[in-house]
Amino acid sequence: MAGTAKGRTRVSQSGEEGGNAHEFSVSEISFALKRTVEETFGHVRVRGEITGFRGVHSSGHAYFALKDEGARLEAVIWKGVYGKLRFKPAEGLEVIATGKLTTYPGSSKYQIVIEQLEPAGIGALMALLEERKKKLAAEGLFAAERKRPLPYLPDVIGVITSPTGAVIRDILHRLSDRFPRRVIVWPVRVQGETAASDVANAIAGFNRLAPGGSIPRPDLLIVARGGGSIEDLWSFNEEIVVRAAAASEIPLIAAVGHETDVTLIDHAADRRAPTPTAAAEMAVPVRAECLASVYDLARRLIRAEGRLVEESRAQLKGVARGLPRLQDLIALPRQRFDHIGERLALALRRAAEVKRAALHRIEGRLSMHVLRFRMDEGRKRLEQLDARARVAERRQLVDLARRLESAGKLLDSYSYERVLDRGFALVRTAEGAPVRGSAGRKPGEALEIEFSGKDRLGVVVAGAPDAPKPAPRRKAHAGEDPQGSLL
Repeated sequence: MAGTAKGRTRVSQSGEEGGNAHEFSVSEISFALKRTVEETFGHVRVRGEITGFRGVHSSGHAYFALKDEGARLEAVIWKGVYGKLRFKPAEGLEVIATGKLTTYPGSSKYQIVIEQLEPAGIGALMALLEERKKKLAAEGLFAAERKRPLPYLPDVIGVITSPTGAVIRDILHRLSDRFPRRVIVWPVRVQGETAASDVANAIAGFNRLAPGGSIPRPDLLIVARGGGSIEDLWSFNEEIVVRAAAASEIPLIAAVGHETDVTLIDHAADRRAPTPTAAAEMAVPVRAECLASVYDLARRLIRAEGRLVEESRAQLKGVARGLPRLQDLIALPRQRFDHIGERLALALRRAAEVKRAALHRIEGRLSMHVLRFRMDEGRKRLEQLDARARVAERRQLVDLARRLESAGKLLDSYSYERVLDRGFALVRTAEGAPVRGSAGRKPGEALEIEFSGKDRLGVVVAGAPDAPKPAPRRKAHAGEDPQGSLL
């Protein structure tokens, strides 16, 4: 075989050039092989180890290869399929890929277009789980110091689970037995392709609720699911669920599977419950036990108060025995008070006599003539002050009158009547509002024109032009008003 002409390759079964052998183009051969491979194999299941996976391409597609001890098979996952995969590809993970075998003519390679992907056995899942656990732990999502305490008695509990399973009935029944609380259920799928995103969106949705809104914001969240295999519980090992649980501002209890089932959400949650029923027991205390505890504390408080009163009374009696008698305490002050009382009476009489003698001395110096003289002096001073006040008030009134007259003249010069006196006119509507232009005026509308001297004239609008044009100016004839007509 050999020889090319005009882009075509000549193939001969006998190995000689020319002859009757059919001549194929490169594209014809490539697409013929593509059809042959697709029709011969169709859908296949291939087991191998993922190699060369560097994440999703910018186009959204994923390209890698499957290998074993002796061969390598190129693989591709289209964007639409990748988003629906329950298990995402990871470097070194042994998987079973289901898809269609085909070729890629651009590089003469055959490849598998994967439609489903699953780990090859429990060992592969556990290896993937352990690797993911180490990665998330290194980010601090499982740190004990970031876990929040659960509220002692939450008013509202948000439950994220399937609304049709036995899990929600067990939780509601246990809450009703222990301490009835308001429960808001966010229904989600707990198994399948969309389960992880449903659970993550539910956690974020509860956290986005505003306190005091139409839907109350829960004080506690419970993410619950019944038991199952590791494949059944795998949605709760997905990063999107773990990160949502770690980012929740509302305290969260993870109750996934039975006591022996451990998923990654258990490490990110604030508390892990071995079963959904145990989660309900963690969420609320027993009402009867709370009442009994309150009654017991009340009895202890009453007894303690009684003992405190008796102890205080005994202490008071002991202190009182050491105090002196009341008569002994006030005897000396009473004697001092009596002595001062006697001295006070004598001092009052002596002070009255001194004041009386001083009054007699002053009385001799007073006379009617002195009093009348002081009264005259006071009257003259009062008259002088009154005259000064009158003069100041008169001057102030004259100044105010002058300023008022000046302001009145200024106001009059600014009034619109003076503008009318200069030959202008004022147009008003029928309601008296001034008209500033022709915009909005309608034919037949009544207007009023005011001239100088309160002279007024009623007019009717004959038409409303789109844009007023200035009338041509002409010289006024003898006897004609130079202002022209306003109508």
